[in-house]
Amino acid sequence: MTVLVASDLDRTLIYSAAALGLTMPDPVAPRLLCVEVHESKPLSYMTETAAALLAELTADPGVVWVPTTTRTRKQYQRIRFPGRPAKYAICANGGQLLVDGVPDRDWRRQVAARLAEECAPLAEVYEHLLATADPAWLRKARVAEDLFAYLVVERALVPDEWLKALVSWAEPRGWTVSLQGRKIYAVPQPLTKSAAMRELVRRTGAATTLAAGDSLLDADLLLAADRGWRPGHGELADAGWTAGSVTALAKAGVLAGEEIVRAFRRVVGELGTLGA
Repeated sequence: MTVLVASDLDRTLIYSAAALGLTMPDPVAPRLLCVEVHESKPLSYMTETAAALLAELTADPGVVWVPTTTRTRKQYQRIRFPGRPAKYAICANGGQLLVDGVPDRDWRRQVAARLAEECAPLAEVYEHLLATADPAWLRKARVAEDLFAYLVVERALVPDEWLKALVSWAEPRGWTVSLQGRKIYAVPQPLTKSAAMRELVRRTGAATTLAAGDSLLDADLLLAADRGWRPGHGELADAGWTAGSVTALAKAGVLAGEEIVRAFRRVVGELGTLGA
């Protein structure tokens, strides 16, 4: 039996210093492992326990481990997970499918064709973002992989009314708006992690799919999987979102990431593949 495990990364499995959310006294705080360095600076972490569990999980020949992220390919490739390297990765919210670190051109062509047919062009959306964002709280504006756009903002200064207006403007044009930490994403609705996961299920013949994620952009992935988990923080938790096949964890912060890997490992063991 092959089990495909697709998990979101930032604020699900790995956490920046700002996103760690550790509030417990130092004597009981978990030990952390740095899994991402950028420009000679440590950037992202997971607990040492989560890292050990992930290494055990990915060592199983019956597990197809698929890091799944809205990050660009270059941003994703900064991460160094413990254990066996992932043969597949889903980047750019499903717009890039990496095979042994190389973008799959056929998949990218399929994505481009679908976007051209089903939603407004990126240029129109990016222009609207720049025209309506206030310089008082806008720090950066970026286009990712020529697929979607995002803003880096001072979150506390962004008016809720502006976000609501952006959602109302974007939805009829076939775009989704997601707020994650200091980033506001505008992503085409046809650009999904679930579509890329289904393609990998087709290629690998996986009989079971497990998934995890914390944001609105992960909801389709969780719904498409046989079983899913979401942490006790993030957009989905804030909205009280859940589904019949999705476990809503009480734990938040980096310990939620550890709990997710523990759940993956437990279910894989129950299915009889772990250690096979």
